[in-house]
Amino acid sequence: MENTSMREKILATIINKSTLKQQIFDNTFTTFNELKDVLFEIASELDDELDGKLDKRVRIEYRDRGKFEAQLQIASDLLIFQMHTDIFEFEDKHNIWQNEYVKDNRDNSYCGVINIYNFLSDSFKFNRNADEGYLIGRIFINREKRFFVEGKRQTLIRPAEFGSECISREALIAIMESAICYAVNFDLLMPTYEDRKRVTVDQFNTKMDNSKFVTGKRLGYDFNIDDI
Repeated sequence: MENTSMREKILATIINKSTLKQQIFDNTFTTFNELKDVLFEIASELDDELDGKLDKRVRIEYRDRGKFEAQLQIASDLLIFQMHTDIFEFEDKHNIWQNEYVKDNRDNSYCGVINIYNFLSDSFKFNRNADEGYLIGRIFINREKRFFVEGKRQTLIRPAEFGSECISREALIAIMESAICYAVNFDLLMPTYEDRKRVTVDQFNTKMDNSKFVTGKRLGYDFNIDDI
């Protein structure tokens, strides 16, 4: 009897969690496809507005990289938008647990995530595989399409406000514009002398291989999360 009870508990948990996570995945995937449309629209509008005002080598370009990735090149910056295929819950110390919406129903805490990374476009152009990029934003979406955002200069819906709004096209436009604005103002700093004063023979033996020299916007400096 005890084994039957345990088996029923296992089956019920599998059914409930699988149904919940599939619903969250579907919401996140739908949102990601809408985000792609927004990125294409932004790229087209920026390209039109900048027509004739920039060197032709400066590119404003949207690229669809498959079901779970998209890219937006803005001049020397490359923003990569990646939807994770798994569903997450937050660690115990995250301030999401202070939110009344989450306290009312723990299922509300499970979220899909869309990550926003900032790279130098030259890192991909010249196959500098060791170059560093930076996570500058994350969009979290739950079973009810409620959302919040973490990231650099992202102030639209914080964890404390989670549950107050559903993700929308207008919200995605605001999030994308904040990410783009941050990236284009996040300048490449010269690495410190101490970080570059030694090089190896191997780094110069294949001098045409740019990936031997690591580049990143804050290489040798701290990348703080003070405004996340």
